[in-house]
Amino acid sequence: MATKEEVILLVEDNAQDEELTIRALKKNQIVNQIVVMRDGEEALDYLFGTGPHAGRDVTAVPQVVLLDLKLPKVDGLEVIQRMRGDERTQMIPIVVLTSSDEQRDVIESYRLGVNSYVRKPVEFEAFSEAVRQIGLYWLLINRPAPR
Repeated sequence: MATKEEVILLVEDNAQDEELTIRALKKNQIVNQIVVMRDGEEALDYLFGTGPHAGRDVTAVPQVVLLDLKLPKVDGLEVIQRMRGDERTQMIPIVVLTSSDEQRDVIESYRLGVNSYVRKPVEFEAFSEAVRQIGLYWLLINRPAPR
């Protein structure tokens, strides 16, 4: 069973991108538990222990959140804003992993406090390499803030 520090929260509404991300993580021997949420509302419920995740131990925070921006119900920018506005989640690293290369999305993501913005490469090998580097940096090299 994964410890509190071993969870990756993947927030992705596209089933194919979800599968590619998980495959790329596994291919690169990143063995952390991956929790998948398919929209922003579900991600916020998970993080804050509300809705269908009421009663979840909210002290068990993900080591990193891989967040798409274009999500149903609550978009990724709102998720960032809510996470950064709450002391329980404000220190969790957020990596935007999106197909959007719109300058306003990049600027707004950083303004709201993301740690990194990565555009999803189209080809699997390039995508896999990007996910490998994200995993290596955020899970092995980076020293997270004390909780």
